[in-house]
Amino acid sequence: MPSTSIAATSNRRRNAFRLGGSVLVLAAGIAAVTAVSPPAEAAGEFWILPAAEYDPPTESTYEVAILAGGCFWGVQAVYQFTEGVISAVSGYSGGSAEDAEYYAVGSGRTGHAEAVEVVYDPQVISYAEILRIFFSVVHDPTQLDRQGPDFGPQYRSHIYFTTDEQREVAEAYIAQLGEAEIWADPIVTRLDPLEAFYPAEDYHQDYLLLHPGSAYIQIHDMPKLANFSRLFPEHFRSDPATVAETHPDLV
Repeated sequence: MPSTSIAATSNRRRNAFRLGGSVLVLAAGIAAVTAVSPPAEAAGEFWILPAAEYDPPTESTYEVAILAGGCFWGVQAVYQFTEGVISAVSGYSGGSAEDAEYYAVGSGRTGHAEAVEVVYDPQVISYAEILRIFFSVVHDPTQLDRQGPDFGPQYRSHIYFTTDEQREVAEAYIAQLGEAEIWADPIVTRLDPLEAFYPAEDYHQDYLLLHPGSAYIQIHDMPKLANFSRLFPEHFRSDPATVAETHPDLV
């Protein structure tokens, strides 16, 4: 992911959402990409995967999933547009608090992965469906320590489970996908218990919403949103859960 100026201020964020400019440009961008995107099978990048065979019910209405799948801009954006998601925050997992900072993490030597904290209502969308979206349109789980144009262990595919139930669901689904031999290469997604999550700097939050016209977003992340809306219409929402609204202290 290219470096970004810290000049994106909280005032600009609030103005963008108040005026609705970013949302209008974003909607146009999604429509444009959707119009030219080939079918998922032909693209070879986006897949609608089979539903999880193991998807146990729960009475909870509030759960947290931590997912790492490359640059957190696109990961965050997909879940911001996911029905049942309460909030999606970009950040870092897998390393210590002392060096949970963008440029340090970008060295690839801190142990962190760029990750997203997804808070969701399992009565609306289950953890298994969160993972189905993760493996279908968010990233390529066969790429080791990279994702698309971004290289380094900080861009690895990594699931940090927060409960034993999440671990069981993730293990079962990864095994199910592996047995289905959907990809030519093996799944390299790591699975570990969450130790800590550190929110990223304010200028990384709501990045796609604020910069829908940037070259990186247009090339690498708009197709994810377009394919998500096309392949999972039952989970797609038109009103994203913005960090500016859910965690104003972070922006």
